[in-house]
Amino acid sequence: MATAAQGPLSLLWGWLWSERFWLPQNVTWADLEGPADGYGYPRGRHILSVFPLAAGIFFVRLLFERGAPLWEGPRYPDKKRLEGLSKQLDWNVRKIQCWFRHRRNQDKPPTLTKFCESMWRFTFYLCIFCYGIRFLWSSPWFWDIRQCWHNYPFQPLSSGLYYYYIMELAFYWSLMFSQFTDIKRKDFLIMFVHHLVTIGLISFSYINNMVRAGTLIMCLHDVSDFLLEAAKLANYAKYQRLCDTLFVIFSAVFMVTRLGIYPFWILNTTLFESWEIIGPYASWWLLNGLLLTLQVLHVIWSYLIARIALKALIRGKVSKDDRSDVESSSEEEDVTTCTKSPCDSSSSNGANRVNGHMGGSYWAEE
Repeated sequence: MATAAQGPLSLLWGWLWSERFWLPQNVTWADLEGPADGYGYPRGRHILSVFPLAAGIFFVRLLFERGAPLWEGPRYPDKKRLEGLSKQLDWNVRKIQCWFRHRRNQDKPPTLTKFCESMWRFTFYLCIFCYGIRFLWSSPWFWDIRQCWHNYPFQPLSSGLYYYYIMELAFYWSLMFSQFTDIKRKDFLIMFVHHLVTIGLISFSYINNMVRAGTLIMCLHDVSDFLLEAAKLANYAKYQRLCDTLFVIFSAVFMVTRLGIYPFWILNTTLFESWEIIGPYASWWLLNGLLLTLQVLHVIWSYLIARIALKALIRGKVSKDDRSDVESSSEEEDVTTCTKSPCDSSSSNGANRVNGHMGGSYWAEE
């Protein structure tokens, strides 16, 4: 019975890790068990270390966001602001304070929550980009991309490359976890697909040792990601000019890297130069299929970003992100919607009422 039960499992395991799928012709897993510098050669079992690390990153993020109340600022507008609202709305000051207390108790300010989400991603993207560019600067394949395929797959895995890869993969797994707890946005589905494709790309490229090309792809994406998060932070802090400037810079960098460098430098080497040097095999087709899927997402996002950037240049102000969730504008508008009964929670539907203490546009997650 035990032998019969083990038979299907052995067949499934052998099919999942078939050498003919993962490796070029005449290369076996045993060939990659030999000694090499640093951490040896990449192996599938290394991926298992990602999951506790991803859980740790998610826990660090929770601790990071516990500092949110320190950034919340005053609970009510100052005295001068209250007097101005009192004259504008013909309310007494006590009534306005009552409204703000009701709003504060109704839910946490979503702007503050979004600020913390973006600050966390900005911090990680900036740190990992600095690490990546420092690592790649001394790597020969950064200056000659064809070296991604020279002597493939017998390319040793250094400790620096291992840490870079595992940290990136763990972070995207943590984003998969947190996407279901973060503020929901209109692009939830496309971001879910993006995370799946990214995790698939990083995992596949690691297992079949295409890590040199993988490091270039990761660094290329990180350079625009932290600029987008910086623009969001400026927007949430109501620094509109800084937000507009950062978003225009982000748009330019995004277009150059995702529609220029990525297809003409990265896809060119993974599709054509690798074909010339090592030839295609089963996992080669799958990996390039994922890379092409990622390029389709780049085109979709570029269209959305171009619309926003064009409006910013024409109107002199960044307009609402089409991918973002529906938000409110300003405190005055919030107060005006509640003129009938500001302290009576039963007078209106709190879930549908405009929310947040800050106005302006809100960025969707990239």
